[in-house]
Amino acid sequence: MAILNKHLLKRRQFLQLAARLGGLAAFSATTLTLPRSVWSQTDSSRKFQNNPFALGVASGSPTHDSVVLWTRLVENSLDNRPVAVRWEVADDVAFSRIVQTGQHLATADLGHSVHVELQNLQADRWYFYRFMAGDAVSKVGKTRTFPKVGTAVDKLKIAYASCQRWEAGYFTAYKHMLAEKPDAVLFLGDYIYEYPGNPVSAVRIPSLTSTMGFVLTLDDYRNRYAQYKSDVDLQAMHAACPWLMTWDDHEVQNDYAGATPGDSGLADVFSNPAGFAMRRAAAYQAYYENMPIRASTLTKSMAGLASGAEMRIFQRVDVGQLASFYMLDPRQYRDRQACSKDGKLGASMVNPAKCTDWLDPKRTMLGMQQENWLNAELASTKQRGERGATWNVLAQSTLFGLRDNTPGDGQSFFNDGWDGYAPARQRLTDALQRNAVSNPVMLGGDVHENWVGYLKADYSQTTSAQASAAIGVEFCGTSITSTAGSSAVEKTPERLAENPHFVFADAKFRGYGVVDFTAKQLTTTLRVVDNVRAKTTTPSTLAQFVVPAVKSGSEAVIERV
Repeated sequence: MAILNKHLLKRRQFLQLAARLGGLAAFSATTLTLPRSVWSQTDSSRKFQNNPFALGVASGSPTHDSVVLWTRLVENSLDNRPVAVRWEVADDVAFSRIVQTGQHLATADLGHSVHVELQNLQADRWYFYRFMAGDAVSKVGKTRTFPKVGTAVDKLKIAYASCQRWEAGYFTAYKHMLAEKPDAVLFLGDYIYEYPGNPVSAVRIPSLTSTMGFVLTLDDYRNRYAQYKSDVDLQAMHAACPWLMTWDDHEVQNDYAGATPGDSGLADVFSNPAGFAMRRAAAYQAYYENMPIRASTLTKSMAGLASGAEMRIFQRVDVGQLASFYMLDPRQYRDRQACSKDGKLGASMVNPAKCTDWLDPKRTMLGMQQENWLNAELASTKQRGERGATWNVLAQSTLFGLRDNTPGDGQSFFNDGWDGYAPARQRLTDALQRNAVSNPVMLGGDVHENWVGYLKADYSQTTSAQASAAIGVEFCGTSITSTAGSSAVEKTPERLAENPHFVFADAKFRGYGVVDFTAKQLTTTLRVVDNVRAKTTTPSTLAQFVVPAVKSGSEAVIERV
């Protein structure tokens, strides 16, 4: 999204930021759990002036026998000392039947965050959990494991959401999502926003930062996450079920592409690779500290982030024989956007006829390593044959299908989405077909609009809805609060008519999606709220669609209910 303010960051400010970020290389996330003999060195009986668990609890990365529990201590009296945190997992909310318990050391180097990777849990089971530090006890969270691979599953309900900007409104959509009682939430990017908004239109004021409202340092990112996680509706949804996470650009910087900075809104320093590398390392560390994700995502431990190491968040998660979820990362490894206006960094609307790099087959959205991983995972679905998943869900952070934004003559495509990486998109759709992947479903976010349509075998042949085979379906979701803009709302009918492989679009409403899976069909319900600028909202169903499961080789069908 466009940045509202442009400022100049002075060299002296940059050196100050560099000094603050310099400690990134000094520690490793692999040293969080220490021998029991160390616990006696910590003050586990301390008394807190305020609730250290004010950011709530969360769980994520579920498998059939494992899940990650998360919390992060925040309290005025916290200093650089480690804090011993006890945790309990039980079969019941009263904790009369405790199944696992242990201790974890929350260190200042990791923002006093806690990541407990539970193992040896029973498959397809709900659990309750809580944390304790000194005299404080957290709220109770609820989490679950999934059924084992290959086992029969009657049903599964997931919710998906993206793009929650603090200033744009209240996160009341999560209150209504909570009532849906999903088995898991897929979050598809833009958990926080990193630039200053327009104070005139802001519903809520974003956290203070070190430099002119821009989130740049590790402390900035930590404070911004703490502010977002203070929202009671978001907290309640995190505590209700496990989340599977991916990210987009605003967790770091608007429109960044891999190691290339985007449009930061700051001239000079953060437009160069060295300055951006430090900022990205700080952002990635803060993301780890604040999300229920595994330490293995830090491929070279936390210290490696400062030297450009990846955070490998892409993964496959299976739910019995019913569904496989491929959580993709279209932001960290991508090539720079092609033909941005005036040669600037970041995103632009582009006419492909005037862009020589548009169809360059070497350009990638996922990065070749992730592409190769995904190809291997999709190939394994063919090998699993009848015992493979009925539904194969590719969850990522933006609109996948081709969308021409200029009705009538001429073309205009957003170069920051899959349209700007058309050969990479074709490689993915080719892989779906080559490996006879059953019932592909693409989920996305980013555009702050609901778009429902068909995955096409060849998006270069989309002059009519039937021009290319429908190999799957796509549900790109709206935002929790972030606005789409009045122009998008007004022109939605024209854009929908221009892109007939889509069957539904709406830019007016904010909300989330719910997908109910069975072996015979999936049902996707687009849920919206009436006014995100109000503290109390009324939910409604914008539209609902049924997609029957089909045999490999048959075309997908979307039926509006």
